Amino acid sequence: MIILKAAVLAVLRERGQHARADFVDRELPDRIDSSVHGGLLATLHLDPVALAESDPV
Repeated sequence: MIILKAAVLAVLRERGQHARADFVDRELPDRIDSSVHGGLLATLHLDPVALAESDPV
């Protein structure tokens, strides 16, 4: 499943996790593959399905 980095950044910033958002912004591509980066998403307590549903594309 492909997730837009912008969706991840928005959730992290809404939570006030700006340092984590900055890390994700530096380290991950604009289109995040959950099969490759699923561990990081889990560590950040992010649900790929919920993020994909919020993706307007």
